[in-house]
Amino acid sequence: MKPQKIILAVAGIVIVTLFFSFDLQRFLTLAALKANRQTLLDYYAAHRLIMVAGFMTIYIVQTALSLPGAAILSLTAGAIFGPLMGTVYAIIAATTGATLAFLVTRYLLRDAVLNRFGSRLEGMNRELEQRGFSYLLFLRLVPLFPFFLINLAAGLTRLPLRTFFLGTLLGIIPGGFVYVNAGASLATIDSLSGVVSPRVLGSFALLGLFALIPVLYNKYKQKYGVNA
Repeated sequence: MKPQKIILAVAGIVIVTLFFSFDLQRFLTLAALKANRQTLLDYYAAHRLIMVAGFMTIYIVQTALSLPGAAILSLTAGAIFGPLMGTVYAIIAATTGATLAFLVTRYLLRDAVLNRFGSRLEGMNRELEQRGFSYLLFLRLVPLFPFFLINLAAGLTRLPLRTFFLGTLLGIIPGGFVYVNAGASLATIDSLSGVVSPRVLGSFALLGLFALIPVLYNKYKQKYGVNA
């Protein structure tokens, strides 16, 4: 392994170790967000640029290293920055972090990820290699698999980086907006499970089916020999 890769791998291990050793996850809870919202708003009012940069950095690192807390960070974006700009910041940060996780898996952790999640990733890997953008968009729109697991799976395939980036960016906008918008009305939220209703999940599923139309059509052509 090249020295640069070793340095990156060690840095990632150190950050993950510190995160769990100091129990930093306690700050990424709904109760902690509600308790500290006003403090965060006051700091944002006085230091807007630093707050935005700090938030996005934390979100990117969390996503890149597959740490817990993505849902709380999305709620935080809405609670501090409002529905519109909160969605912009959260989507950019989540997409950037996911892309970094994709690259880390592809170039640093391939063997480790295969050993840990190989059986769970087999079907997803096959579809990503064959269907590319449409299947990735479906996975992002419909939460059948954890967000981090899709990043890992895609990194093990030959899926182009550009396809992964665009599919992730577009696919997480609806879900991201739901969480960020809920964060803007933080006082009405009692639990994370109450953020996404069955009706919203049904809408995501419908969007996902639209994303799969090209895939289903191609399978139909292959099965029945239909010419385009």
